[in-house]
Amino acid sequence: MAEAMGLRERKKIQTAKRIYRIAVALFVERGFDNVSVQEVADAAEVSKMTVFNYFGSKEDLVFRPMEEHFGDAARAVRERHPGESAVDAVRRQFLEMVETRDPAVGLHAEPFAGQVRRLVMETPVLMERAVLGAQKGTRDLAALLAEETGDPMLAVIAAAMLSAARNALIEEHHDRIAAGESPDAVAADAAERARHAFALIENGLSGYAVKA
Repeated sequence: MAEAMGLRERKKIQTAKRIYRIAVALFVERGFDNVSVQEVADAAEVSKMTVFNYFGSKEDLVFRPMEEHFGDAARAVRERHPGESAVDAVRRQFLEMVETRDPAVGLHAEPFAGQVRRLVMETPVLMERAVLGAQKGTRDLAALLAEETGDPMLAVIAAAMLSAARNALIEEHHDRIAAGESPDAVAADAAERARHAFALIENGLSGYAVKA
């Protein structure tokens, strides 16, 4: 039974991934607004209902696989080690993502990640969803810090600074690759660039939200 359940789960993951990639390919080729969910379903050889079972809306066909990353900074702070500050935790997580070439920080060599980003940036409804998702991630981080420190105002400032550092680094990775640099070249100094970015805000947040 356990093996059968494992097989079913793997098939579900494979189906979702296939639908996702087919949808993005169609959106990139023809434009998000010019492709219907039914056309995605037909291309993926599944029913329209199956698409909605895996992805709750047309926008989710683009965002569902990446949406969890809007909460990366809050997750880093929530799971940080005793004695680790909020800055240290977010920096450590980001450097780990750089080391593994995580697509969420714009360092994956596969062109697909860049295609998704361009699709979002060129489609107003998707760009709005991205902005709202990023804002929610920052609010969640601020709420977490406010709960721990008891100072909502400083928590909002800290969350905004940490989010801005991450976002600026990720945008730089994407922009450099889009300008023609190889992912390897960008990754070669990405860790050092990240250290500089977080050092820029560290003095202001030094000693803030150190976990007991």
